[in-house]
Amino acid sequence: MASVNPFNLSDSEEEAERRPNETVDTERSPSDGAPGPPLGNPFSPPADAEPPTLLLSSNRTSPSGEGIAVSVAASSAMAGGADTRVSVDVIAAQLLRDQYILTALEFHTELLEAGRELPRLRDYFSNPGNFERQSGTPPAKDQVLGPGGPLNRAGSISTLDSLDFARYSDDGNRETDERVAVLEFELRKAKETIQALRANLTQAAESEVPSQERKNFKSSPEIQEPIRPLEKRALNFLVNEYLLKNEYKLSSITFSDENDDQDFELWDDVGLNIPKPPDLLQLYRNCGTPLPSPRDTVDVSVGVDFGDLPGNCIPQDPPKKPDLSQQQQTEVVEELEYQISLLNNEKQSLAEQIKKLQSEIQTLKRTVSSPPSTLDLGSQNTLNATSSSSTSAPCADHHSPPTDNGQYLDIRGVSEADAAPTPTSNQNASQPHPQSHNKLRSRPPVQFDKPNRKLSPAFQQALLSFCRMCSDSRLGAEVSRIADSEESVMLMLGRCLPHIVPNVLLAKREELIPLILCTACLHPEPKERDQLLHILFNLIKRPDDEQRQMILTGCVAFARHVGPTRVEAELLPQCWEQINHKYPERRLLVAESCGALAPYLPKEIRSSLVLSMLQQMLTEDKADMVREAVVKSLGIIMGYIDDPDKYSQGFELMLLSLGDPSERVVSAVHQVFIPAFAAWTTELGTLQSALIPSLLARIEKLLMQGEHGLDEHKLHVFLSALQSLIPPLFAVVLQNAPFTSRAKLHGDIPAIEVTRFPRPASPLQDVATIIGSREMLSALLLLYDHQLEHEGTTGWDSLLWVVNQLLPQLIEIVGRINVTSSTCVHEFSRFFWRFCRTFGKIFTNTKVKPQFQEILRLSEENVDASAGNDILTKATVPIYATGVLTCYNQEEDRKLLVGFLEDVMTTLSLSHAPLDSLKASFVELGANPVYHELLLTVLWYGVVHTSALVRCTAARMFELLVKGVNETLVAQRVVPALITLSSDPEISVRISTIPAFGTIMETVTQKELLERVKMQLASFLEDPQYQDQHSLHMEIIRTFGRVGPNAEPRFRDEFVLPHLHKLALANNSQAVESKRIDIATQLFEAYSALSCCFISEEVMVNHFLPGLRCLRADMEQLSPEHEVILCSMIKECEIKVENRGMADAQGSMSIASSLVGEDAKTKFLSKMGQLTTSGAMLANVFQRKK
Repeated sequence: MASVNPFNLSDSEEEAERRPNETVDTERSPSDGAPGPPLGNPFSPPADAEPPTLLLSSNRTSPSGEGIAVSVAASSAMAGGADTRVSVDVIAAQLLRDQYILTALEFHTELLEAGRELPRLRDYFSNPGNFERQSGTPPAKDQVLGPGGPLNRAGSISTLDSLDFARYSDDGNRETDERVAVLEFELRKAKETIQALRANLTQAAESEVPSQERKNFKSSPEIQEPIRPLEKRALNFLVNEYLLKNEYKLSSITFSDENDDQDFELWDDVGLNIPKPPDLLQLYRNCGTPLPSPRDTVDVSVGVDFGDLPGNCIPQDPPKKPDLSQQQQTEVVEELEYQISLLNNEKQSLAEQIKKLQSEIQTLKRTVSSPPSTLDLGSQNTLNATSSSSTSAPCADHHSPPTDNGQYLDIRGVSEADAAPTPTSNQNASQPHPQSHNKLRSRPPVQFDKPNRKLSPAFQQALLSFCRMCSDSRLGAEVSRIADSEESVMLMLGRCLPHIVPNVLLAKREELIPLILCTACLHPEPKERDQLLHILFNLIKRPDDEQRQMILTGCVAFARHVGPTRVEAELLPQCWEQINHKYPERRLLVAESCGALAPYLPKEIRSSLVLSMLQQMLTEDKADMVREAVVKSLGIIMGYIDDPDKYSQGFELMLLSLGDPSERVVSAVHQVFIPAFAAWTTELGTLQSALIPSLLARIEKLLMQGEHGLDEHKLHVFLSALQSLIPPLFAVVLQNAPFTSRAKLHGDIPAIEVTRFPRPASPLQDVATIIGSREMLSALLLLYDHQLEHEGTTGWDSLLWVVNQLLPQLIEIVGRINVTSSTCVHEFSRFFWRFCRTFGKIFTNTKVKPQFQEILRLSEENVDASAGNDILTKATVPIYATGVLTCYNQEEDRKLLVGFLEDVMTTLSLSHAPLDSLKASFVELGANPVYHELLLTVLWYGVVHTSALVRCTAARMFELLVKGVNETLVAQRVVPALITLSSDPEISVRISTIPAFGTIMETVTQKELLERVKMQLASFLEDPQYQDQHSLHMEIIRTFGRVGPNAEPRFRDEFVLPHLHKLALANNSQAVESKRIDIATQLFEAYSALSCCFISEEVMVNHFLPGLRCLRADMEQLSPEHEVILCSMIKECEIKVENRGMADAQGSMSIASSLVGEDAKTKFLSKMGQLTTSGAMLANVFQRKK
């Protein structure tokens, strides 16, 4: 492949840079695009030039434009005998004018490959507006649509480079594969462009230091030659490579951040055609050996095929050897630079000839105006020139870039005679903004020194054309105009920002937010403002938390500046467009924006459109973080809403969000929404009259519907909402108290105790925040306690409602919940604890405790279920004990709690009532180690009680307490008490200690304790006085089945299984059939549970299998269906024993895992499914773990 000749460049690009505002359909010199002439006569055509022909390509490149017909004017010009050739710019203009877009694109691509980029084609294909699909309303009649009208978007056209994808939403109408193809094409073309251009850039960077200075540096080694950009980038690359290779990753990251203008992953970013040197280690090792210079490959770096140059442009002895001296290389470079200068002179000469051919056109445009010797936009001469050139404006308007309203200092006026803006643009732009225009006209004119010369306008124009300026592109037009007012700056930013944003790194785009917002605030055109706000919300594909905060901060600043009307008209539509965006981060931005903008919206919009948007997102969005942000924004809306009719909608939103499956959403409800909603209901006066009663009514309805199965989740939802309403309720009580007006902030106000209130879930639930300040709260609390203690509640309606309506209803609800539901008991206990802590100790002692004590009258009549007095067996007992009596922990409070529990235990025991309420109290209190000593004190009271019934109850309560108490307390307090009870005169008391002993065997690890318990249990089993104690045997077997799987293996093998064998053997000779079947049933459950454990072969043969056979003998007579299962279990155990004997190395396995074979499993499960006598014991087969 022939290399591109950098000296054979089209003059179209440089000429376009020199001519400011000339016509595009001009004819070029015959040497346009051809190789340079011989060195002897650079300004004459070659001697062997062919007759005039239509040349569209050189001998190296062949743009595909041969088949295109050329205009008659060009043909007649050639027939005239002049050496005229059609310019590639003319061809490009004709293709674009006739809408041969694909042909023009191919022509543009071939020119790029030949290194002859044409500005017209570059600007056309770089402007995405030329390829946007026209949608919405049709264009106005006077709207300019381009040469061929609107161009529909197509797949092939979508592959043009520089399309602005950031302007469109990610949910656009283009398919993913089309976008991928477009991006791949853009990447490929960009790489080709970089490969074609960097050679020249590299050479320019190498030649920045003049050759004479380089010689000085060489002759004087002590003078340090300054580092060149190319050298700096190369060294940066090598240093970063060294850091990565040697695991200095953090240093590499820091180094990359400090050189963010360089790509350290690609060596070509340093400079193309520059061979990559060895790494730093090799350079260090070879520091004494001179490395080959890059100048040895000068022909490669320049990319020149010397065969394509004119004969005298080629050095007689081109450098080919790699060992050329530095001086020879310098001479070659200087010779090449000289050739470049000659070619540039020739191009300038050709451009001058073109200017002369265009002089007639320029003269016609300058007939009325004078030469632009001064840049005076406010002078009368310029205005006259503008008015008098109105007749030629239609034809000139096609060639001059549009101006906005004449408020620009157009630097093109220095080089153009028609610097005055056209009347059309002046009239169209100045009418909407007369104030700015008048302001501009009042500016003092800028004066320049007029030369005392008599140059013709044509000569002066031609002379100024040598100033290298480019204003025929979009960017050139923007650069050539300087804004003269604030509004002009906004217009310029509105035009430029859509082109800037796509080219900024995603990680740095938030830096554009201030610029976008300022422009959107001050821009006069609504359409442009909408586009800028669209860019703002689509600035980052998936904004993180910090980026979203920046955007939200900008939106709030925008809203403060423009007011509610524009916020509604301009910002809210952007939110609405992205409410269903596919990326959750964008929907999260919408949810957060609705809350942040709430204070700046019209109140009607706040309570209608925004509320509906958030409600839709709450019900439809699947992302937890989005719904969490929605709930927080709803809370902010509730803080600003003032339409009482929206109360019911707010209440439903609260219930809906409380039922959300995500914990983070529910947490946001309690932290933000409920406090804000409660504050609004407080202002409406409906907190006590509507909100709290509605939640209580739903709880009562739930309890009525849940007699056969309470929905504990819904109960938790409603009760947690009530709990979050306690702080605002207390604030209402304080703010409506008789003493509120007497609260004074001056004087010595004591600080509030840290433990006075429960820790709030959020600042919005802090009573001090609700009241206004901690000082005001402290002053109110002093008066509150004094009022309760000395003056009473007369005339205090808000507190009387709490005492006379809320508390009785809550206590009634508590009495209706299931006492065996530990979850419900815990929820209500925490509610009453927070309630009493918030309202204070005086209120708890004088208002709450008396109402509970009135109901819980501790007498045997109150536990008579037949008479309906069974209040002590309900959840009222544990909730009062754990929620009210524990909220304060002083000595008198602890004494009151101990006395209450002792009285309940005594009353329930003497009344033979169920102990569920007492058990619930012990379970709830036992979860907190603070109360372990207190509970042991209560139980010791039962141990030494005179009634055997109370002692039995105490023994059973030890079973609940042992699991949570540390082993020290078990050894010091629990075991001595149980041993005392195990020697009780009453056999029932002794039997009641067995479950507690079993629990100790299951949970304690101290060997001494285990031996003491083992000895006590052995005495129960081996003492002859217990030989006929059927209830004792039943309790031991039940305890063994419960604790055996989790007990120590040694205890299980040496104690549990041998004694179960003995009990099963003894049961075979039991004469009383009822006792025999009771023991057999308990044995079956115990063996079912123990079968899941690892059992050694010796214990299996000596105790487990014999015990099963004894049990099978009982079941043959008493329960044939159980007997079938036992046979299967025995068979599998025997097989297992045989297998162990054959392969001892395989180890032991549990019986449950030995049930291999589908037939055995099916048979076993089918037989178990036929059992009907005891469903509870069947569950134990699968509940035990190994």
